[in-house]
Amino acid sequence: MALRVGVVGGGQLARMMVPAAVELGLDIRVLAEGPGMSAAIAATAEGDYHDLDTVLAFAREVDAVTFDHEHVPQDVLRGLVDAGIAVHPGPDALAVAQDKITMRQRLGELGFPVPDWAAVHDADELRAFLAEHGGRAVVKTARGGYDGKGVRVVSGAAEVEDWFAAVAETGADQALLVEELVPFTRELAQSVARRPSGEVVAWPLVETIQRDGVCAEVIAPAPASAGRLADAAESLAVGIAETLGVTGVLAVELFQTADERILVNELAMRPHNTGHWTIDGATTSQFEQHLRAVLDLPLGATGSHDPVAVMVNVLGGPADGDLAARYPAALAAFPEAKLHFYGKAPRPGRKVGHVTVTGDEVDDVVYRARAAAAHFDD
Repeated sequence: MALRVGVVGGGQLARMMVPAAVELGLDIRVLAEGPGMSAAIAATAEGDYHDLDTVLAFAREVDAVTFDHEHVPQDVLRGLVDAGIAVHPGPDALAVAQDKITMRQRLGELGFPVPDWAAVHDADELRAFLAEHGGRAVVKTARGGYDGKGVRVVSGAAEVEDWFAAVAETGADQALLVEELVPFTRELAQSVARRPSGEVVAWPLVETIQRDGVCAEVIAPAPASAGRLADAAESLAVGIAETLGVTGVLAVELFQTADERILVNELAMRPHNTGHWTIDGATTSQFEQHLRAVLDLPLGATGSHDPVAVMVNVLGGPADGDLAARYPAALAAFPEAKLHFYGKAPRPGRKVGHVTVTGDEVDDVVYRARAAAAHFDD
């Protein structure tokens, strides 16, 4: 009988787990939020992931449950565990990824390097932090927020007045996260995978290029990262995975400073945009590895096929919404490019797909990946 894995959430990450599951002979099932989701091809159920009974009914039909996102509430996660369901990553680990203040607290307690930060409950507390940090800082909502949402660079408390009002309306002891505006030289990401029995593997360190808070490009491996920097990033990510008990893929987004220190920016306990290059560029993709890990199967090799892999996101897509009409020209011009689209309608700023190109020399591969992706922009 095939092993059965259930994915809560029907987005593009669940969609990209499907080919890997098919190749491994797994029975993959998806609990989608509704019709028309990216992973509709594997959706065996639709329902609200906030509802324990809905998720339990889905989970009882599989051998292990994992996630397309980190938003499943803690009471649902713990209800699954109490019912004897194998949940990966588990509630304790996911709690750190679900709340940015908890993340900063926990990582700091464990001695991992993070930017200087504070939890601020009102404008006075934010003004005090700004005064101590050169008058500018980054403010983030503690929960939710991705691809530039829930993040603002501010120089005054009035710039997040609406967020403070929203926090106050909850009636709970909640806060915003403020942190120093790190003078980084570049952004990096380190992905690792860990299985419940303890085996951990790591992919090469990558450089990420962000535009308007959204990951636009990934270069693997990160240029000029061999040796001490790569070793430090891998050691850091493995340490976080082991200490927090993460099972599955963990992506650690990092800042590199001028003196070559690295600071943890964000954590994602699932396959992540910065690891999409592994589908075409690594021996084992992050999606196959995630499935292996959550089922506690031996993990795959993480080496690269070619010296360089570059992934470029397709953001927004053509104004007429017809991605397929662009295929002939893109494929003819760049037959070596690998196109991945997510079944999502084009919309300004939306990630609708990505393009990966591999090769021998960084500048050439970057050029070809950008040029191939440009066929899908107006």
